[in-house]
Amino acid sequence: MIDKLKSLGADTAVYGVSTIVGRFLNFLLVPFYTNVLATSQYGVVATVYSYIAFMNIIYMYGMESAFFKYASTKEIGNDREIFSTPFMSVVTTSILFSALIFFNSVRLAGPLEVPVAYADTIRYSALMLLLDSLAVIPFAALRLERKVKTFATIKVTNIIVNVTANVILLLKYHMGVEGIFISGVIASSVTLLLLLPTILRKLGFSFRKDLYKALLRFGLPYIPAGLGAMMVQVIDRPILLALTNESTVGIYQANYRLGIFMMLIVSMYDYAWRPFFLTHASEPNAKQMYSRILTYFVLFSSVVVLLVSLYIDDIVRIHVFHRFVINPAYWSGLGIVPIILLGYLFNGMYVNFMAGIYIEKKTSHLPYITGIGAFINVAINLLLIPRFGMFGAAWATFFAYAGMATAIYFVSQRFYPVRYELGRLTKLGIALGIVIVANSVRHVMLPGVHEQLLKLVSFLSFFIILFLLRFPTREEVRYVMRR
Repeated sequence: MIDKLKSLGADTAVYGVSTIVGRFLNFLLVPFYTNVLATSQYGVVATVYSYIAFMNIIYMYGMESAFFKYASTKEIGNDREIFSTPFMSVVTTSILFSALIFFNSVRLAGPLEVPVAYADTIRYSALMLLLDSLAVIPFAALRLERKVKTFATIKVTNIIVNVTANVILLLKYHMGVEGIFISGVIASSVTLLLLLPTILRKLGFSFRKDLYKALLRFGLPYIPAGLGAMMVQVIDRPILLALTNESTVGIYQANYRLGIFMMLIVSMYDYAWRPFFLTHASEPNAKQMYSRILTYFVLFSSVVVLLVSLYIDDIVRIHVFHRFVINPAYWSGLGIVPIILLGYLFNGMYVNFMAGIYIEKKTSHLPYITGIGAFINVAINLLLIPRFGMFGAAWATFFAYAGMATAIYFVSQRFYPVRYELGRLTKLGIALGIVIVANSVRHVMLPGVHEQLLKLVSFLSFFIILFLLRFPTREEVRYVMRR
C-alpha cells in the first residue's frame, strides 16, 4: 500500500506544482485587480464569473465524468470511439449554446443584473465557455493516461497567458473590466491550440449510439448535481449583491480568493484522486487504502488551514512594488478567510467520499446530495447576510460544504462501505478547533504578549494536542523515526 500511496503522492505533487504555479500566477491578479479596479467594478467581474461557473456545468452535462468512467473500464467501444463520441457531442452543443448567448447578450444583461455598459463581457463569456468546453475531454484524456507533465504544462501556460494579457490590457490599454474577459478568451484559445495534438491523436469519426446512451445515463445526473455544487461555490455573490451592494461583493470576492491556499490542495488532490481510485478499485485492499488516504488528506489540509488562518493578516500586508499585496480597502473582509478555508477542507472530504458512488455507478444520487448543499447555502445566505453581511455568506459556504460531505458519506457507505478512521478524524477536528478558537481570542487571553510568538505557539500546540490525543499510530511513528 505504501508504494501506491507514494504513486498517488507523486501524481498529486506534479499536479500540485502546476496548480500551485498556475494558481499563484492567477492569485497575483487579485492584488492587481484590487489596485486597478474600483470595488464596484470588481463586483461586476465576480458576478459575471459566477454565471460562467454555472454555465460550465450546462456546457459539459456530465460528459467529462462519463468519459472517465468508460475510458477506464472500456465496457463499450474502443479508445477512439470513447474519446470521439463525447467530444463531438460537446462540440455540437457548445457551439449552439454560445451562439444563443452571444447574440442575446444585451437582453441577458438585465436579468443577470449586469450593467448594460458591460454587456460585452457576456459576449466574451460565451466565447470563453465554448473554448473551455472543447478542452475538457482532451484534458481528461491526458489525466487518464497519466501524462501529468503535459497536462501541467498546458495549464500553467494558460495562466501565464491570462496574467500577461491582463497586465497589458489593463495597464497599457486601460481596458478595465472588458480587458479581463478578453484576456480569458486569449488564454482559452492558446490552451485549445496546445491541446490540438491530443485531439488529433485520439479523434475518430465514428459515433456509437449505444456508447452515447450509456454516457448520457452516467453523465446527465451531473447537471443537477453540478449546478447544486456550483451554487454552493458562487450563489453567495448574486445573493450578497441583491442584499448589500457591489462594493461589498468586491471585498468579499477578494478575500474569498485568499482561500486559494486550501483550494489548491483540493484541486491538486482531485486531479490525481479520480484516476487513482478508478485504477485501483478492483484491488483487495482498496478500501483500506482509501480510508488511510482520507486521514492523511485531512491531516495535511488541517495544517494548511491553520498556517493560513494564523498568518493571513501578515500575508496581505507584504509590500510588493511599494503596494500592499491586498489593498487596505479590502482588509475589512479578512475575517472570512479561515471560514472559507474550513469549507474547502470539507469539500476535499466530499471529493474523497465520491469514489464509492463513482465506482458503483450510483451518480443518480448526486443531485440529491448537492441539492442539500445548495439548499443549506441559499437558506443560510438569506438568513445571515442581512445581519452579518459578507460573514453570513462565508458561514453559508462552510455549512453547505459540511452538509454535502456528511450526506455523500452516508450515501457512499450504503453502496461501497469503507471503514474510515473516524476516531482519528475526530481527533484532528478537536485539535484544529481548539487552536483556531484559542487563536481568535489570543489578544483577550494574553494581552501584551508578542503576536508572532503567540502564532508560533498556536501552531506548535496543534501537534502537541494530536500527540496527547494519541493520533499517530505506532507504525507511523516508527516510519517517521526511520526517516
